[in-house]
Amino acid sequence: MKIQTALAALVLGGLIASPAAFADNSQQSKMTACNQQAGDKKGDERKAFMKNCLSAAAPASAPMTQQQKMTACNQQAAGKKGDDRKAFMKDCLSNKG
Repeated sequence: MKIQTALAALVLGGLIASPAAFADNSQQSKMTACNQQAGDKKGDERKAFMKNCLSAAAPASAPMTQQQKMTACNQQAAGKKGDDRKAFMKDCLSNKG
């Protein structure tokens, strides 16, 4: 029973957390970092720096945590049921990355 409760909590957590929230947080972090790097720049110099900084490719991200994988796989498994869902989740969660 405890395993089912824990799994239900993970599924519910996955449904609540949305990819848009993660993307927004990432953009917010990027903006904060660029603002710090801009330092005392003013006017057009600052605008140009910020444009370049914000459009720069993000550094390679760390691999997904198991919880992030569970969230992503749950979202992709929407509509699947029974053995089909179980097989999908097993394959999805075992993928590296």
